[in-house]
Amino acid sequence: MKTSSETKKLILFALYITSMVLVNTLGSKITSIFGIRVSVGIFFMPLLFLITDIVGEIFGRETSTTFVNISTGMLVFMFIMMWLCIQVIPNPTWGLQEAYAMIFGSSMRMTIASLISFIVAQHVDVIVFAFFKRVTHEKHLWIRNNVSTIISQFIDTTIFMFIAFYHLNAKYTAGFIFSLIIPYWIFKIAFALMDTPFCYLGVWWFRRGEKDSGSGELNR
Repeated sequence: MKTSSETKKLILFALYITSMVLVNTLGSKITSIFGIRVSVGIFFMPLLFLITDIVGEIFGRETSTTFVNISTGMLVFMFIMMWLCIQVIPNPTWGLQEAYAMIFGSSMRMTIASLISFIVAQHVDVIVFAFFKRVTHEKHLWIRNNVSTIISQFIDTTIFMFIAFYHLNAKYTAGFIFSLIIPYWIFKIAFALMDTPFCYLGVWWFRRGEKDSGSGELNR
């Protein structure tokens, strides 16, 4: 059974929302990659930018912007519900309140940092991708895929780090924060470069169905 373009779009939207939730829940764990301290959310962030690039290539800027706007609303809803669930008085027989609050309860500053960095970076990714799509006359997908992600990932990392940690204590000066941003951003660039074949694969996945059905190109 062939999958329609609308069904494929829904699959990508579901994956986008899921990745967004994973980044903001599992991402609180810190690991090390080649000695660099990074959040495990780094494994999910490339998916967010990859999906908006695929959607932007096939359906255009308006649709990818819709993805970001709806997901932003869902992110706000998720943070509100997490806060409410933490505040609910636990049953006396349930002794995991402290661990529950520790895992799901990020500080208000961290929450605001995550929300603002997500909104700004995702919109920048969509705008830059659309710009390079026009400039390259819809050729060279790898250029817009990588340039848009590299720029937006830098913005995402910078905004989050400064809002979350700037002047948290005397150590967190602007210079120190940038010393954390640069290696983290380099890892994100590496992941962005690795996802380029998947961007081509995603675009092919959409357009293959259209060619098979003989209905021409997808709407832009």
